[in-house]
Amino acid sequence: MIGKTLRSFLILGFMVYSAMVFSQNSGTFSGTVTDSGNGIPLSGVSVFLENTSFGAVTDFDGNYSFRVDLASGDYTLAASSLGYTTQKINVSYSGGDVTNNLALAEDLLSLDEVVVTGNPAGVNKRTLGNAISSVKAEDLVNNGAIAVDQAISGKISGALVQQNSGDPAGGISIRLRGPSTVLGNSDPLYIVDGIIISNSSNSNDLVDLGGNSQNRLVDLNPNDIERIEVIKGAAAAAIYGSRASNGVVQIFTKKGKTGAPKFTLNTNVRINELRKEIDYNTAPLAWVDPFDRENLETVPVERYNLQDEFFESGFGVETFLSVTGGNEKTSYYISGSFLDNEGIIKNTDFQRIGFKTNITQKAFDWLDINAGLNFTRSVSSDIPNGGINAAYGAITGFVFSDNSINPAPDASGVYPVTSLLVPRTNPAEAVNRFDFGQKVNRIITSIGLNAKITDKLSASYLLGLDFYNQSANAFIPINNTSPNGNGFARRADINNFQYNSDLNITYKTPITDNINSTTTLGGSWQYEEFDRIAIDADGLAPVVQVASDGSILSQGETRSQISFWGSFLQQSFSFKDKLYVNGAVRLDGASTFGEDERNQVYAKASLSYVVSEEDFWENTFGDAFSTFKLRGSWGQAGNLTALTAFQRFTTLDPSSINGTPSLRPGTQQGDLNIAPERQEEIEFGFDAGFLNNRLGVEFTYYKQDVTDLLLPRELAPSTGFGSRIENVGDLENKGIEILLRGAPIKTNDFSWDVTATFSQNDNVVTRVAGGGQFALAGSFATNFVIEGEPLGVFFRQFYARDADGSISLDENGYPFRGTTDDGAGSKVIGDPNPDWFGSLINEFAYKDFKLRVQLDAVQGFDVFNWNRRLLDNVIFGGGSNVGQELLGNRPKGFGGAQAGIFEEFVEDGSFVKLRELAISYGFTPPFEGIDRIDVSLVGRNLISWDDYSGWDPEINTAGQSNGVRGFDFAGVPIPRTYQLGINFSF
Repeated sequence: MIGKTLRSFLILGFMVYSAMVFSQNSGTFSGTVTDSGNGIPLSGVSVFLENTSFGAVTDFDGNYSFRVDLASGDYTLAASSLGYTTQKINVSYSGGDVTNNLALAEDLLSLDEVVVTGNPAGVNKRTLGNAISSVKAEDLVNNGAIAVDQAISGKISGALVQQNSGDPAGGISIRLRGPSTVLGNSDPLYIVDGIIISNSSNSNDLVDLGGNSQNRLVDLNPNDIERIEVIKGAAAAAIYGSRASNGVVQIFTKKGKTGAPKFTLNTNVRINELRKEIDYNTAPLAWVDPFDRENLETVPVERYNLQDEFFESGFGVETFLSVTGGNEKTSYYISGSFLDNEGIIKNTDFQRIGFKTNITQKAFDWLDINAGLNFTRSVSSDIPNGGINAAYGAITGFVFSDNSINPAPDASGVYPVTSLLVPRTNPAEAVNRFDFGQKVNRIITSIGLNAKITDKLSASYLLGLDFYNQSANAFIPINNTSPNGNGFARRADINNFQYNSDLNITYKTPITDNINSTTTLGGSWQYEEFDRIAIDADGLAPVVQVASDGSILSQGETRSQISFWGSFLQQSFSFKDKLYVNGAVRLDGASTFGEDERNQVYAKASLSYVVSEEDFWENTFGDAFSTFKLRGSWGQAGNLTALTAFQRFTTLDPSSINGTPSLRPGTQQGDLNIAPERQEEIEFGFDAGFLNNRLGVEFTYYKQDVTDLLLPRELAPSTGFGSRIENVGDLENKGIEILLRGAPIKTNDFSWDVTATFSQNDNVVTRVAGGGQFALAGSFATNFVIEGEPLGVFFRQFYARDADGSISLDENGYPFRGTTDDGAGSKVIGDPNPDWFGSLINEFAYKDFKLRVQLDAVQGFDVFNWNRRLLDNVIFGGGSNVGQELLGNRPKGFGGAQAGIFEEFVEDGSFVKLRELAISYGFTPPFEGIDRIDVSLVGRNLISWDDYSGWDPEINTAGQSNGVRGFDFAGVPIPRTYQLGINFSF
C-alpha cells in the first residue's frame, strides 16, 4: 500500500514538473539602445525584464541580447543608465526571438538613477529625501589626474576638494559640508564595491616629508571606476553609523559585460611644470652689516635664482589595458596598468603598478556570486619639504637661504652653506644628495553573494578585506649642510589590515494597489589592525645608509586594534510612485567607546514628493516646468576618528630608574566614559526640471549640529596629569548647495552641455569648555580653536593702527604691534575656511570632436604665507622685498620689523583655476580589428587667477590636517600638466 502511494506521488510530481518545464518558452531578447537626442548608440545600459532574472548590458555599439526561458505572458522590458531616464515598454511573450529598440532621453536631474544607500539592491533616486551626487566614469579620466579624489574636484556640489601638495602623489583633502570634528579627521568614509577601505595619510608615522604626504586613495586607478556616489548628509549616512558623520564616498568599479571580449588600451604621456615662480632678490648688492639699520653701506654681489636649483619639468607616462566579456552565466572584467609620474621637484616621482579583476558568476537562477581583487604596488622617490617638524628639505632651505651664495658644490663635491644664521639645507644639495622614498603593497579584495529567495525577498552577503604594507626610508649622507651634519637614517614600516562582514535582507511587497513597502534588515562586523615599527639614527659611517648601523636616536613600535559592530532596520513606503517616506534606526558599537557608552543609537527619516507626477502639475505647467520634486530629511550619525584605540585608558610609558625597568603614567589622563562625537542634521531642498528637462536645478539647505566634540581639557597640576580628552565641545555647519545642469543645444551633429555648482558653508565652534580656545598642534601656534569662531582661524599679532585705519609707524617709519582694548597682543587675523566654492563645466561635441572646459573657484579664504615671512626678512635676504630695501625703495630692516606682526603675512587665497581643458577626436579606423580610436589633448591647472604672492594658494603644508588649513610653509606648488593620450577599443 505504501509503495503504491509513493509511486503515485512520484508520478504526480513528475507530471507537475513536466507541465512546468514544458510551459516555459525559450528565446532571445535583443535590440539596440540609442540616445534619443542624437541617435548615438549607448554602451553600458542595463536592459532587463522586470521581476525576472533575465537581462544584459549593451555593448560598445549599443546592442543587447539575452536568452530567456519564460512562461507565456505580458512582461515589462526596462532600460536604465546613469544620466538617462529609465524607459519601460510592455511586451507580450509566447516564445521565440523578440527585437526591441529603445531610445533613452537624457535625465539632467538623474531622478531615475539607482543609488546605493546601505541597501545593496539600490534604490531609485526619486525616492530619497536627501541629496546624493554621482560622478560617471567618463568624468574621471582624460583630465590629467592620477587619483580618484583628485579627479572629482569641481564635479560635486558641497564637496571641497583641495590638493595639499604638488608632489607626484601629493595628498588630497575632501570636505563634505565642512569639518565635523577637531582632533579627528573630516575625510569621508570610503567604500569600494561594499569594502570599507583606508584612506590614511601616514606622515607622522613614517618619515616627515611635509605636506606632500600621500593618502591611500592614490592606490586606486580612475580607469577602473564605473561611477562614484557621494552621500553628504547625516540622514543618508546614518545607515553607516559611527563612521559616517563626514559623509560617505561610494566607489563602484567596472564589472563584466555579456558578449564577446572587448578590449580597451590607452596610453598617455604628460609634462608637469611649475606654473609660476615667486619674486626673489635680484639686487646686485648686499649689506655690510644687515643687523644695523643705521649702516647703509653695501658691497656688490651676484644673486642666484635658487628656484632653478630644485624646480624642473617632470615627465610621465601611463598605460592601461582592460578586457571585459562573458555570457549569461559568467562575466568578467580584468585590467592592468602602469603609471610613472615625475614631479616638478628634481628627483621626485611616483610609480604605480596595478591589477584589477571583477568576476560575476550566476550559480543558480536565484544566486549570483561576485568576487573582486585589486592589487597595487607603488614606489615613490621623495624630497622632504614643509619644515613643520623637520628642518631639512629643499624648499625649507630655500626660504632660509642667502641667495648671494652660489649653491653649486666646489670641485671636491662639497656644497656650501647657504643659510648663515640657522642650520638649514642648501636646496641644491637636498635634491641631489638626499634619498627619501616609500613603497606600498596593497590588496583590496571581496566576495559577495546576492540571492533572490522569492519574488519579494532577497538577501546579500559581503566579506571585504583591505590590507597594505607601507615602508618608508630616509637617508641624509654625512658632511651635509642640514642640521643633521653627521648624517641621518630612518626606516619605518606600517601594516594596516581591516575587513568588514555585512549581511542584508530586503523584503519588498505591495500593501495596496497604490502603496508599496520595502523593508531592509542588516548587520555588520568590522575590524581594523594597525602596526608600526620605526628606527632612526645619526652618526653614520661613510657610505652607510641603514639606521641600525648608526647612533640610535629613537626606536619604537605601535600596535592598535579596533572592532566595530552594528545592525540597522530601514523601512520605506511609496504611494503611487510619487510620494516616498523613509526611516531607519541603527544600533552601533565600537571598542574605542567607554564601557557605559559602548553602544549608540542613530536614527533617520526622510520624505520625497514628486509633485510633477500629479495631474494638476502637468496640466498647469506642461513641459515648461516639467519636473518638480520636494525633499526633506533628518538624521543622526557619529564620528570616532578623534578616538584612538586606547584613548579611554591612562597609558603607561616604559622608562628606566637607576637602571631598573619601570612604568610611569603618561602626561594625558584617560577617560573611561569617553563617547563618540554625535551629529544631527536637517536638510531640505528641491529638484526642478524646465523646458522638457533641458534645464535642471538642484537646491539643498542643511544645518548640522555636532555635539560631544572631543577636545583636550587642561587639568590641575595636583592631578598629576597635564590634560585629558573629553566630550566638551560643540560645533555647527550650515549652508546651501546648488547644482545647475543644462543642455542648451542637442542636435545630431552638435551638442552643448553645461554644469555649474555653488556651495556655501558657514562653520562655527559653538562651545569650547575650559577656557574657550586653544592652539592646534602643527601650526606654530597660529591656527586656533576659539569658541564663537570658525575652526582653525589665524590668531596672532596684528598691526597697531591710527584712527583712520592706516598702519601706525614709529618715528623711524617702522610698524609696530597693536593691542586689543583689553591689552591682549593677539586677535583673529584670518580665516582659512572659504566663503563659497563652485565650478563651471562646459562640454561641446561636434560630430567626432569633443571639447571640455572646467573652471573651479574657491573664494573668501585666507592663507598664511610663512615663506614670505622668512624671505622678506633681511637676516635671510632671499626675498624680493629685501632687494627693495637694498635699492632704497623701502627702509632697511622693514621686513624684519614686519616679521613679528603676523597680520602682514595673511593673504587672500581666493582663486579661479582653469582646472581642466580637454579636446578629443574619435574615429573608426579603416581597418578591421579596431572598433574605435580616440586621441585627446588635456591640460590641468593651466591658469590660476589669484592675487596670492606665493606659488599657489591651494596647497596646505599641514597636509590632510583637519584644523590646520591655509598654511603655506615650504610646500610644493601644484604643477601645470599637459597630457597627450590615445585610446584603442577593439
